[in-house]
Amino acid sequence: MENQCEKKINVAAWSANYAVRTLTDADVPSILTLCLQNPLYYKFCPPLVTEQSIREDMKALPKGKRLEDKYYVGYFQGERLIAVMDLIDGYPNPKTAFIGFFMTEASVQRRGVGSEIVRELCDFLRERRYAAVRLGWVKGNEQSEGFWHRNGFTETGVSYETNGYTVLVAERQL
Repeated sequence: MENQCEKKINVAAWSANYAVRTLTDADVPSILTLCLQNPLYYKFCPPLVTEQSIREDMKALPKGKRLEDKYYVGYFQGERLIAVMDLIDGYPNPKTAFIGFFMTEASVQRRGVGSEIVRELCDFLRERRYAAVRLGWVKGNEQSEGFWHRNGFTETGVSYETNGYTVLVAERQL
């Protein structure tokens, strides 16, 4: 995640408050359990999550990116998975990181945990001279929109249609 100039980094450095590690196929049942606690997300972004869709997401990449650019990580409190993040390094440009997916366990929502994770990640990226973090949310999902607005993300004016819904692209300058 060093602006394409250095090799892959240790994702454990993303947080001082949570254990962060790359998720593997062995984590899929825990990821599924976490995701199923968030039915509103899948109302706006169907279809409902499955073990197979998680495995596909673990490898999904935007055009022009490689698996080396992808960080599909879990945040843990002790042994308990409390958040999942999919981050693409250097997308859509070398000075931007793209959050393709971020979800927290229901028990930690509305307690500042998600915002803390985002703040720590943005601080980490800023220290490494990234200019921005980009992401998208589904138009009409007020919960997602409110969360990302509270965390400093604003719409770029770019949107796109996919799978029957509209994604609004947002960005936070670092």
